[in-house]
Amino acid sequence: MNWLLIFLIILAVPAAMTGIHFYIRRSVEQQIARYQNDLTEKHCQEVDNLYRQTRGWRHDFKNHLQTMQAYLEMGQTKQLQNYLRELTEDYNTIDIALRTGNSMLDAILNSKLSIIREKDIRTDVTAAVPSSLPIADVDLSVMIGNLLDNAMEACMKVPPQQRFIRLYIARAKENLYIYVMNSADGTYRRGGGHYLTTKLSDSHGYGLQRIDKVIQKYKGYRTRENEGNVFATEVLIPL
Repeated sequence: MNWLLIFLIILAVPAAMTGIHFYIRRSVEQQIARYQNDLTEKHCQEVDNLYRQTRGWRHDFKNHLQTMQAYLEMGQTKQLQNYLRELTEDYNTIDIALRTGNSMLDAILNSKLSIIREKDIRTDVTAAVPSSLPIADVDLSVMIGNLLDNAMEACMKVPPQQRFIRLYIARAKENLYIYVMNSADGTYRRGGGHYLTTKLSDSHGYGLQRIDKVIQKYKGYRTRENEGNVFATEVLIPL
């Protein structure tokens, strides 16, 4: 009887392990899906916020012109200069200055850059791509959004004077080439030959996973490298 019980247990263990493995995998997939949905919603809110700011500024433009005209007519050139300076500073915070050739990428980059500027992070951005890309808008948002979010979070760990992000996006022969370099505090975690997140939050590592999943989906290639206080990511996706 004991031998029969042991035999049944041996038969049951693989099935139980398979069930546990399936449950864990499904749980992780659901968490990643929730993270992607939250991230997409966050990006949409950022784009909408930028649009509202731009629309509001344009709505006030007539009033700005009238005020400047009044200063000019009264010969108050110093007040006019001050007003122009303040107006320029205000406009620079919302200006959709980056135009890549792709409307979706414009929306993602400009909304992210408006947030990055608010955090005293210097930026050097060059981006020019075809108007049509073989990448779904959601996937493009997830990949670019996560790349810039990770770079921004790394920058926030160093003093303001050391913060910078360099972004280069272009067509390289028949590939979409993306290069992101940012300042960092030199603290990195690696496991299994890969970089791991250093964040201790509910979204633990999901950002890196989502980037890699999108790249894998489009049969692309990715490298991550660090040189002390500088971190760089390169991505190639076939067009």
